[in-house]
Amino acid sequence: MTTVTTQPRRVAQASQKRKFMIEAIAVIAIALILILVMPMLLTGFRLNLLGRFLALAIVALGIDLIWGFTGLLSLGHGIFFALGGYAFAMYLELNTLGEGQLPEFFGLYGVTELPWFWQPFNSFPFTLLAIFTIPAIVAGLLGYLVFRNRIRGVYFSILTQAALVVFFNLFNGQQKLINGTNGLKTSTSVFMGQAVGSDGMRMFFYISTVIALVAMYALCRWLTSGRFGRMLVAIRDDENRVRFSGYDPTAFKVLVFAVSGAIAGIAGALYTVQSGIISPQFMDIAFSIEMVIWVAVGGRATLVGAILGAVLVNMARSLLSERFPDVWLFFQGALFLIVVTALPDGIIGWGRRQFGSMVSSALRLAPTDLPYLEDTDTTVVETVTETPEFAEK
Repeated sequence: MTTVTTQPRRVAQASQKRKFMIEAIAVIAIALILILVMPMLLTGFRLNLLGRFLALAIVALGIDLIWGFTGLLSLGHGIFFALGGYAFAMYLELNTLGEGQLPEFFGLYGVTELPWFWQPFNSFPFTLLAIFTIPAIVAGLLGYLVFRNRIRGVYFSILTQAALVVFFNLFNGQQKLINGTNGLKTSTSVFMGQAVGSDGMRMFFYISTVIALVAMYALCRWLTSGRFGRMLVAIRDDENRVRFSGYDPTAFKVLVFAVSGAIAGIAGALYTVQSGIISPQFMDIAFSIEMVIWVAVGGRATLVGAILGAVLVNMARSLLSERFPDVWLFFQGALFLIVVTALPDGIIGWGRRQFGSMVSSALRLAPTDLPYLEDTDTTVVETVTETPEFAEK
C-alpha cells in the first residue's frame, strides 16, 4: 500500500526537478546568447532597441503576475514605470553636475535652491532602493485603498486608469520641479565616469537589462510556484470561495500588486537610460494599455509569454514603422485582431495545445505545471484550503 501511494508522488517530484533543470538551463542559455552573441550580430542601434524591448519585457512580467495569475487587470502601470525612470534620471542629473550646481531647467523658472525631494538622489545607494521601493509603496497604498473595499474586476481597472490620469497631470504640470512635459534627459548625463549615451555605457545597460530580466523572471517564477502561486490562481478563479473558506485575499492582492509595481519601476529605470529621456508621456493611457496587449499576445499566466509578447510586438512595430511609415498602425491593429480571434490564449497557449504533449513526452515530463487559464477550476481553491499556513490569523 505504501508503494502505491508514494510512487505517483515520487514520479511527480522527479518530473518537477527535471522540468526545473531544463527550464534553468534554457534561461541561462538564452541569457548567454543575448549577452555574447547578439552584440556580434546586431549594430549598435539595433542592440539598443533590443535592450529597450527587453526592459519592456520586464514590466510585462509584472503585468502577467497580477493579471494572468491573480486576475487583476491594471491599466495604470505606467505610473510605476515612470516613477522608476524618474528616480534614476534625477540621480543622473545631479551626478553630472558640479558641487553646488543645479540642473539647467531650474534656472529657467527661477529656482535657486535644490528642492527637498531631489536631495536624497545625490546618493546612489538611495537611488537604487528608490527605483523599486517608491513604485512598490505607491502600488501598495493604492492597492490597499482599493482592495480593502473589495473593489475588483472592471472597477479596479477603471480606478487604476483614473490614478494614471492623476499622476500624468501632476507630473505634466510640474515645470519648475521636474521640467514638466519636457521631462529629464539621460543621454547626456554621466554615470561611472562615462556618458550614458556612449557605446560602452549602452553595452553596460544592455547587459544589466538582460540580467535584470532573468532575475525578475526567477522572482515571478518563484512567486507563482507552490502554495503562494496556488493562492493567487484561486483568488483569480473564485475569490468569494477563497474568502468564505476563511482566507483574506486582500493581503495577498496588496502584496502581489506592490511587487508588480516594483518590477515596473526597475523596468522604467532601465528603459530610461537606454531611450535617453523620461517624461510624463510614459504615463499616457495608451502606453499602459499596450503593456496589457503584450501579455495578451504572448499568453497570460505563462511568464514566458509576457516576455515573448513584449519583444515581438515592439520589434514588429519598429520594423513596420520603418518600412511602412504611413500604414504601419493598420498592420499593428490587424495583428491584435488576429491574436484575439484566432489565438485567444496567446502564442504560448497555442503552442501548448499544439505541441505540449509532444514536448512533455520527449522530455519525459509529467503534466504537473501550475494550472493556468482554461485548465484551472475550483479544485485549485480546494487545494489551497488544505494548507492552513495561509489561513487568516
